[in-house]
Amino acid sequence: MPDQGTGNDISYSLTPYTGPWTKTESAHLLRRLMFGPTNQQMLDAVSNGMNATVTALLQIPTVGEPLTISPDETFVPFGTTWVNALYPTDQAQSQVIQNARNISLAGYHYERMNKEPFSIAEKMGLFWVNHFGATATFDARASFDYYALLRANSLGNFKQLVKDVAINPNMLLFLNGASNNLFSPNENFARELLELFTIGKGPQIGAGDYTNYTEADVAAGAKIFTGWIVEGLRSDTVTDVTATFTPSLHDTTTKTLSAHFGGATISANGANEYADYIDVIFQQNEVALFICRKLYRYFVNYDLTAAVESTVIQDMSTTLLANNYEILPVLAELFTSEHFYDISVRGALIKGPLDMMYSMLNGTETQTNFDLATDYEMQLNVYWVAETLGQAYFEPPSVAGWPAYYQEPSFSKLWVNATHIKERFDISAWFAVFGGPLVNGNNFRLNVLTFLDNLSLPSDAVAVIDDMCDVFTPKNVDATQKLILKAILTNSLPDFEWTLQYNEYLANPGNTTFSDPVRTRLELTLNRLFQMPEFHTM
Repeated sequence: MPDQGTGNDISYSLTPYTGPWTKTESAHLLRRLMFGPTNQQMLDAVSNGMNATVTALLQIPTVGEPLTISPDETFVPFGTTWVNALYPTDQAQSQVIQNARNISLAGYHYERMNKEPFSIAEKMGLFWVNHFGATATFDARASFDYYALLRANSLGNFKQLVKDVAINPNMLLFLNGASNNLFSPNENFARELLELFTIGKGPQIGAGDYTNYTEADVAAGAKIFTGWIVEGLRSDTVTDVTATFTPSLHDTTTKTLSAHFGGATISANGANEYADYIDVIFQQNEVALFICRKLYRYFVNYDLTAAVESTVIQDMSTTLLANNYEILPVLAELFTSEHFYDISVRGALIKGPLDMMYSMLNGTETQTNFDLATDYEMQLNVYWVAETLGQAYFEPPSVAGWPAYYQEPSFSKLWVNATHIKERFDISAWFAVFGGPLVNGNNFRLNVLTFLDNLSLPSDAVAVIDDMCDVFTPKNVDATQKLILKAILTNSLPDFEWTLQYNEYLANPGNTTFSDPVRTRLELTLNRLFQMPEFHTM
């Protein structure tokens, strides 16, 4: 279908893509679904074909649990998990251990991104962290359980996930659900459930009346959610944090919803009443449209034009409704569609800080592989850098998530504002040239030699630059830019000099006399590439 706004032919169809399946298309898919695909992963995807690659990516593998790394953790031995461990009775010491576990949890999240399997799992985990907007709370065990819930069910049933999140201890603590009771109703969660998690607010059409719900619906929802408390917080006797329904704290009156919900009534139903209410919310087709818009903006393009809204979003929501709110069929259709591979959406998003840093690390096959304490400390250094750039995992700035995913009209352009653009360049140079974080005498240095060795023709300077651009940029880099990159790689010498230099390095493994010059040229070239605007898009 032609784009009425530009006159260009843009496909808005979700019918299966049947065009060329080359490294360009596979790289586009992998960049959007992973934090930093490698050259070999892109080539493997070409060999395996689009359908098999998408099927493989849409698997959520199990992962381990965060481990003890801090000497402040006195209840759990070093290198073992604390997710079901007790806390000390002494409150001061309890806070010390909580801090230690929070540090462990942060390192764990970042290691997951750095060592992600061939899967959408970590990208989907971040999507739901942003969608529900809850930060870590008073007990690291509850925070881990919340994260594990999001990740394990990230491609599952959206309606069930909303139900599970509603009574998850971390969410109950974050949005005051644990103190919401018959005697003092709290509207925080009830409001965000409607405005941010399920149907969206929409324009105001009257006093206290929005497009999709009313203030009276928020008040009714607050009553429906009364009675849930959190038990086991930092307990010295209980190994897990749980949500418990307490009938005496629940409002048992019948709640009547507005005309937006067909005037539905929610009768007293004890511990199941909240689920009855969520079922009613999900009877609105707007729920499907709302979550499909967020998925589209996250994976495809922030620009919801009239054509996208009337075709792609409508078709995605139709698929979601036909599958009773299962997320997997929607994404499988999207990632194999004509629209997803349209040239108009390639490079349309600006990388967030996590995508930027882990595309550098993962794209060069750079992983922490020291001792456990050093590995976690390395990842914590990346965490602090991400925080500086405005995207610390599990710490969205508000319950609405990071502004780059919702704030019109800038969206992902917010990642490269006047403050952050210089910081991004500095951090790129830090990783590419200056060795990255230094921990216990070790640098988290880009693994550029392995990266080079795994390119298609490492001894050919032109092929090296072509592969670099394939891995790190979503659209073709112009000939002039490639010549500049090649001049840096070859130190402005004839191309055959690079061939000689590489072959000498290859013939003398472990000899730094030959490997260091090659490493230096690669680091300088990558540094220049990481400063290019094309690198910061995906």
